[in-house]
Amino acid sequence: MIRLLLATSLLMAPLANAEEATHAKPVVSAFVDTYWAYSTAKPPTLDRQYTTQAVRHNEFNLNLAFIDAKIDADRYHGRLALQAGTSVQSNYSGEPTVGVNSGPSLSRNIQEAFAGYRISEGTWIDAGIMFSHIGLESFISRDNATYTRSLVSDFTPYYQSGARVTHQFGSRFSGQILLLNGWQNISETNPNKALGTQLAFQATPELSVIYNTFLGKEQGFRHFHDLILKNAIDPHWVLSAQADLGFQDTSPAGGSARWYGVVLISRHQISETGAIVLRAERYSDPKNVIVATPTQIPFRVWGASLGYDRALTPQLVWRSEARTLVADREVYLTRPSGAGKNETTLVSSLGLTF
Repeated sequence: MIRLLLATSLLMAPLANAEEATHAKPVVSAFVDTYWAYSTAKPPTLDRQYTTQAVRHNEFNLNLAFIDAKIDADRYHGRLALQAGTSVQSNYSGEPTVGVNSGPSLSRNIQEAFAGYRISEGTWIDAGIMFSHIGLESFISRDNATYTRSLVSDFTPYYQSGARVTHQFGSRFSGQILLLNGWQNISETNPNKALGTQLAFQATPELSVIYNTFLGKEQGFRHFHDLILKNAIDPHWVLSAQADLGFQDTSPAGGSARWYGVVLISRHQISETGAIVLRAERYSDPKNVIVATPTQIPFRVWGASLGYDRALTPQLVWRSEARTLVADREVYLTRPSGAGKNETTLVSSLGLTF
């Protein structure tokens, strides 16, 4: 299907020449996010479990820093971004090393590196390392309603490697088809490729609906569905929701496993510089397809958080949050050698864009 789409689009695309080309200069920017976090679980190694954001307990550290260059012309665009931070170390820790020239030592420092070409009106082809098409929340903390990321976001891909075709069907509807190495991996782990899709619909100026899918062979054949809703109740209040459902074959005889996650986020702008954010979430992975726990205990967790954001200047934002996660079983390692069912985390951060 994707070969047919690519071939048809390329045949229809007019050849670019020097007169058609729109020359653009790259725009360079940077972002730094520093934080302090305290976890009631007091993890033995200071590494908080089941998260990629504010991962270190009771220490001041760098969550994310990146510098990027973007270019956006009439017929081509692209982005190169280099990064570092504890969220980067956490998120890329599962990047596979296959052979000599692969693995996280290089991959984790590349946030995005892709180039794209407009092959016809409203149709783009991009290839490289890109942010994932799945999920409500971005890997860049500055762009999310809450400072910490929800479980459904942390257990879906933040990045992907491959090629995508995006087409704009009029002013309110767009679609994507993606050919990927796999589920959040740059280095290939098997001879198969994965397929992703996205349908995005701007129902009204206030309401948007996005439906994403992933199909591919991981440990077994996996098919995954992701539904996102965003609704601006008024100019100062935005509600967002995400619901995920995944299935994966677990044995040649036909056994399968299912997992799901849901999150609801309410962000209310209480002043020109201040906002309050509430979140409720649930994640269930009883057969540990996605989440590895001590001795493979089923992972079923409820969560809630309350956050306050304050823009100290247009470029500098202070964010604080209290978050509680409660599990059905003892999945949280605690100091010195125990385990518990819950974790409450307090975190405060400063984010600077320049």
